[in-house]
Amino acid sequence: MPELSAAERILAAVRAIPRGQVAGYGHVARRAGLPGRARLVARVLAGNGDPALPWHRVLRADGRIAFPPGSPGFREQCARLRREGVKVVNGRVRMPRAGEDLDAALWRIG
Repeated sequence: MPELSAAERILAAVRAIPRGQVAGYGHVARRAGLPGRARLVARVLAGNGDPALPWHRVLRADGRIAFPPGSPGFREQCARLRREGVKVVNGRVRMPRAGEDLDAALWRIG
């Protein structure tokens, strides 16, 4: 079986974020086996055309939405997160605690 590309690993990590949960670009990069590649995660998501990909669950490390406030992307991401029960206040979401195990943060294990 061929090894997955970096982009495929990133997309798989994004798909694994459960409904109603969020992760930072850096968390996704680490989960994909690409520590320190948060910007690559952003580029892969920006170029992705799969409408089923839950891209809206990926935020900046501080919980902010990366789109400019008021932009169509910003409004869409806020709406999608809210539909999943995520509280969005002024374009920001409460992120999992720093130092929390990634699996615990994403899947509430442990």
